Amino acid sequence: MEHERTKVIFRQFKIGCEIIALFPEIPGDITGNLCMSYMKCGQHAATSPNIVEDTKPVNFEDGAVKSLIEELIELGYNLEIIKRFRYSHQQTRIENLSISSK
Repeated sequence: MEHERTKVIFRQFKIGCEIIALFPEIPGDITGNLCMSYMKCGQHAATSPNIVEDTKPVNFEDGAVKSLIEELIELGYNLEIIKRFRYSHQQTRIENLSISSK
C-alpha cells in the first residue's frame, strides 16, 4: 500500500544558504493560516506561506537540497514536489484542521 503523498515546496533563503521545506497542506497552527515546515537546523516548525518573499527557488542539483529530501524520506514522507503555493492549499490546511479535531 502506497503512503499518501505530501506536497512540499523547497526554497532557499536569500540571505545565507539554508534550505526550507514547506508543506503547504499541513496546518502549522490552529487557524490554518500557517503551514508546517522543516529545516535541518530547526526541524519541524510553523511557518507563514509569505516566507516565499524572503526565499528563492532551489537548485535541485545542490547537495543541501538532496540531503534534505533524503532526510524527509527517512522520516517517512512520500514527497510530491511542487513549485508554488496555491489558494487551494490553504483550503486543504483548513479542512485538515477540522479532520484532526474530530
